[in-house]
Amino acid sequence: MSLSRTQAARIVAAGGVRINGQVVRASRIPMRQELIEVSFPEHEPPRTLVPTSLPINVVFEDEHLAVLDKPAGLVVHPAPGHWDDTLVNALVARGTTLSGGAEGRPGIVHRLDRDTSGLMVVAKNDLAHRRLGAALAARHIKRAYAVLSWGHLDQSPTVVEASLARHHTDRKRMAVRADGRVARTDLHVVGRFGVCDLLRAELHTGRTHQIRVHLAHIGHPVIGDPVYGGGGARRMTGPGRAVAERVERLTPRQALHAAELAFRHPITTVDLNFRSEWPEDLRPALDAVQADCGQVAPAPILTYLGFFRKRSDG
Repeated sequence: MSLSRTQAARIVAAGGVRINGQVVRASRIPMRQELIEVSFPEHEPPRTLVPTSLPINVVFEDEHLAVLDKPAGLVVHPAPGHWDDTLVNALVARGTTLSGGAEGRPGIVHRLDRDTSGLMVVAKNDLAHRRLGAALAARHIKRAYAVLSWGHLDQSPTVVEASLARHHTDRKRMAVRADGRVARTDLHVVGRFGVCDLLRAELHTGRTHQIRVHLAHIGHPVIGDPVYGGGGARRMTGPGRAVAERVERLTPRQALHAAELAFRHPITTVDLNFRSEWPEDLRPALDAVQADCGQVAPAPILTYLGFFRKRSDG
């Protein structure tokens, strides 16, 4: 029997897993020779999607799909702990028709982390969903992220190819592992400041937490990342330490934003390209690193710095 992570989490939350006769929580790590018992429900009625009115920014929509600019802090689809306050619930409340998709994930072609903002596409019917899914698998959907990372890359572009899988002991984290799934991220320096770089990160694959883990792996973690940040401003020494600490205080979440999304419409075959500027909640941090270097880039800052310029290198 195979279970999705959501199904397994439901069983644990319902008290269906015991170790040595004791009901356990999801955080419990079994030891060798412990007796694990799992009670599978005979029948679990499908969970109803609760419509919840939440602010969402729809930048494009037709009868087949919608492109959204997701705010930070919003979970994409229902899961344990977030059954009725997600992007999917907001779309249901809006009256948006969604394709079937995976269990609990109607319309979801690809995801963004809760605290990552920016562009994503959802499918409104099954045909569009199948074709978008195939385009994603074939790497025909282009995704580029704007990210502030600690320190400076040695070269631009920098190509990171490192396989990813679940962490051996912390299942909520991802890690670089030889037995993981192939993953590649291309990194281009858009702006170089005293304590950090502003990068354009282009995905060739779409693994969970890919950009965050790859940047941490090469020693340049995402500023504000609570999981893979590697000590944050404490990494910095010398006169830059005070600036780094100020930038960290001004960064309310991981400084990662899905800024560009391009794909061919799955039904009409028209080429679509969407852009989203640097988000307002991360603007103070970027202003601070610019001020430290005596720079002032006017809004729209990503456009001004050439983030959306076509790159032929790499």
